[in-house]
Parts: sequence; structure tokens; C-alpha cells
Amino acid sequence: MRFWLSSLQRLFPWMANLKAIPDRLGGRILLFVGCTFLVGWLLLSVLVSQIHEHLIMSQNERSVLLVTRSVASGLRTIMLAGDAEIAENYLRNLQEVNGMLDFRILRIDGSEAFRTNETIRFVNNRLGGERFSLHKKEIKNQILPSDSPILRQMLVTNREVPIYEQDPTNQTPMLTFIAPIPSQDECRGCHGQGDAIRGVIKLTMSLAKARQEIEQARWWIYGLGILIAGMVMLIIHLVVRRSAVAPLEHMTKILSENPKHDLERFIPLHGCAEFRQMATAFNQLTTQLRDAWNDLSGERDKLTTIVLSAREGIVVTNRHEEIVLVNPAAERLLGRTSMQIRNDGFLHLFHDPVHMNALRADHAQELPGLVWFNERMLQIHAASIEDSSGHMIGAAAMIRDVTREKALEDELRKLSHTDGLTGLHNRRRFDAALLEEYDRAKRYGLILGILLLDVDHFKRFNDSHGHDQGDRVLKGIAEVMRSHFRSVDYVCRLGGEEFCVIMPSTGASGVIRSAERLRSSVEQMVIDDLHVTVSIGVAIFPEAGQNESAALIKAADQALYTAKKRGRNQICYFTPELSDSPARS
Repeated sequence: MRFWLSSLQRLFPWMANLKAIPDRLGGRILLFVGCTFLVGWLLLSVLVSQIHEHLIMSQNERSVLLVTRSVASGLRTIMLAGDAEIAENYLRNLQEVNGMLDFRILRIDGSEAFRTNETIRFVNNRLGGERFSLHKKEIKNQILPSDSPILRQMLVTNREVPIYEQDPTNQTPMLTFIAPIPSQDECRGCHGQGDAIRGVIKLTMSLAKARQEIEQARWWIYGLGILIAGMVMLIIHLVVRRSAVAPLEHMTKILSENPKHDLERFIPLHGCAEFRQMATAFNQLTTQLRDAWNDLSGERDKLTTIVLSAREGIVVTNRHEEIVLVNPAAERLLGRTSMQIRNDGFLHLFHDPVHMNALRADHAQELPGLVWFNERMLQIHAASIEDSSGHMIGAAAMIRDVTREKALEDELRKLSHTDGLTGLHNRRRFDAALLEEYDRAKRYGLILGILLLDVDHFKRFNDSHGHDQGDRVLKGIAEVMRSHFRSVDYVCRLGGEEFCVIMPSTGASGVIRSAERLRSSVEQMVIDDLHVTVSIGVAIFPEAGQNESAALIKAADQALYTAKKRGRNQICYFTPELSDSPARS
């Protein structure tokens, strides 16, 4: 089928345009109205043809009926005149009439009359003598069966019976009338009282001419219908094109000539009222779109300025995870061009797709948002963008360089926990560490040692050599302490000339050895040709401070007081006997 259509289109190029008819408004209207009209006209033509055929057949039937009755009347007249031979000639002449296929006179038993001598003998006997001559040769011809339903119907109703049939030889339509010949008073003189019906006329006429007229009339009706349908479709096409298609084509032309969709261009108000209303509505919509576009353009310019000038890096994707926006700050922070970032993809911004995918998920707040990348500490905020239905339409990431802030934060944290003069942990850090280690030792049954030391006669040293020299001495002691203790030990300056060391998981012997080694090192230390000594108090948990950490500090302080009382430059280990000694004031 496609091959034949293609061949026809090659032979007749204009047929290629027929495919576009259903896609155009005028073509659709013409096709719909035309098909509707054709179907209606076809039904009407069939109805008119059937009515016309019925009328012709009825008229033909009446004509044949009149002929049958005329024949019966003529035959009755001839018979009343007593001329049987003339009747036979009359019948033979009727069979030569144009359109007459068969004509016979039958008896009421269905046999053909005037072929035997039965009736002639009956009449001659009744009238006496040889009134009518006998046939030399008798022919018994049974035309209709004696029990024929049609014959019985005619005898009962005493009316003509039409029969429509076809000639079996050439299938020509025929009309046959079976008509009665009633018996009259004049007939009784020859035939006696007898039956009410004296004979039967069987007359067959050809309907070929009538059928020919019907076919001609039918073709005239169909041809006229096609002509009228074509004229109506042409009128409809002209009306639809002028009133609907032409204004629409004008509007389409105006819109197609505006490839840049200029919102300053409006459609002229032409055509009927509906198209003018359509053009007015379109122009109003164009005005609203223009205003909205101007507002959106202004907001877009603002947003573009903000995005491009932002110090934070911004990367945005669409629903297909394709990167559609990379600002200059993102290029600078990531150390790659916009094209390289787009090619790598959103999940590979920091070459860690698993971490990046988790950051933009719902549980991203549980993950660290800081990444060391490209020699910078970067803070990342990533999230998926969803529409009102919950479908992801994109993702966005904001990247911020917090390297300096992180350094400042670490510095502040260090300053908050560090003594400014010695660089050791300060009192705040000491209090927090002591609580933490005391709770851990108490919970798990561990040993915790405390060293509390004080510079001997430090006030007199300051008064004699000045505070600057005293600060150098404190720094020197801090260096010795830092080198003598482990990384897990907390070496702290409590203030002034007081120092403290927290030694987790260290027994009494180990703490005492560390204290003695520290005391000896300080004693051997020379700062600006000056020597200093320290006194050290030692307390061990759980032997001391079983109730709270403050009791452990108090025990170490009592041991320190005892060491000073005993002459300084020595260590003193806290024992229960020292609990009654007063602590330093």
C-alpha cells in the first residue's frame, strides 16, 4: 500500500500535500462537514432511489393490472358474440405485444383453455347440434397445478394476484398476474349455472424496461448528489477559509515572522468577533508576559550579579545531574575551570563521590561539612532540590573557604587552654582534664597521680631580680617539665609560681620517680647564672581523694605544704597521716 502511495505521489507531486489536510483546521472542518454531508446525502439518495423504485414498480403493476382487466373484458365480449375462433386469434395476437412474455387462458383447474374439446362438447350438447367445431388435435397443457396456492388464493378472493419472479434463462425480472374471469348472466346460456369464476387469465410481462428506468434514475440521483455535495463542500471550504482559516493563517504568519518572540509585537484586531476577542486576549497575555519577563530579567540580573560576585563557590545541576552553573569563586576554590568541573560532574567536585552523595542526602547534617582540598579548608553545604511533588529537579552546592577562620578558631581554642607565658595548659584546661581523668579512673578502677609544685622563695627572687627575670625562670621550669613528662600527661601552670601535672594510669612509684627527676633537673638548671629549686607534693588516687577530685588536689596541696615545711627543694608523698596537717592558705 505504501509503495502505491509513494508511486502516486511521484507521478502527481501535488498529492503529497493531501497528507497535511488533516493537520490543518480548514482541512479538518472541510473533511468533517464533507463526510457528514456525504453520508447524509448518500442515505437520502438511497431512500429516494428506493421510493422511486417503489413508485415505478407500483405504476408498472397498475399498468399490467389494467392490461389484464382489458384483456378479460375483450375476451368476454368476443365469447358473448359466440366467436371462439376469433378468441383464439385474439389470444395469439396479444402474445405478440411488445413486453408480453406469456399470455394464457386457463380453466379453474390450472389447465390451458381452448386446447381440448371438453368445453365445446358441453356447450354443443347444451345448445343442441354442432354449434361449435371441435379441435382436430387436442392438447392437454397443465399450466398451473390444480392445488397451486396462488390459484387457490385467486379463487377464494376473486381478485387478481401479482407474482414477481425472474426468467430462469436470462434472469430477466417478470411480473405475472393471475386474474379471474367471472361468470356473468350472459354466460349461463352456454355454460349453465356452474361456478362463479368461468376461467383464469395468466399474463406475464417483462420488467426489463422498468428495471432499466430504475437504474438510470438511480444513477441520475447519485450523480446529482455527488455534484451537489461537491458544490456544498466548495461553498463550505470558501466560507470556512474566509471566516476562520484566513484569520488564523494571518495570526500564525505574524507569530512565525517573530522568531525572537518579540513581546512588543501585537496581533491586529481583524476578522469576526471571536477572532478579535482571541487577538485581544492574546495581546493582553503578551502584555502580562512582557511585564513578567521584565521583572524576571531584573531579578535574573540581580541574581547573576550576586552569584558571579559571591566569594562563596556555587555549583548547580539540573534534574539529569548535569552541572548548569559554576561561578568564578567555585573555579578559584576548586582550582579547575568551569568546563573541567562540568566534565567531572557534581559528585566529583572533591574527588570523593561517596562523601559528596552523602552530603546532599537527608542525613547530610550528620556528616562533617569540612574538607581539606586544594590546600584550603573548605566548608560545603550541599542539598537536593525537589519540586512540590517530591521529585528531584536538581542539586546545589555552596563552597566556602574557611581556612583562615579555622586557623583563628584553632588559635582561639589554643589560647583558651594555654598559659600565655609558659605555653603549658592553663587553669581552665587543668580543671577540665582533672574532672575527665578523675571520672575515668573512678569508673574503671584506674590509678591517677597528681604532682603539685611551687618555686621556692619565688617572691624574694622577684623582689631581688625583677619580674622579667622571674618570668624567665618560670619559662625555664616549664621547658624542663615539658621535656620530662609523657604526651598523655597534662602539664599545667595554675598561676604565679604554681605548677601541676596530671599523670593518668601511673602508680605511686612511677609518680614519685618522675617528681624526683623533675626536682633534680630544676635544681641543676641555671638561668642567667641563677639557681632555683622547687618543692613538690604528690597524691595518688584512690589512696587520696576517694570522694571527689577536689579532695585529690587538697591532698597534693597538703603534701606540698609539708615539703616546704620540711625545708623545701624536696618532694612529699601524701599519706593518711598528713590529712590532719593544715593546707596552704
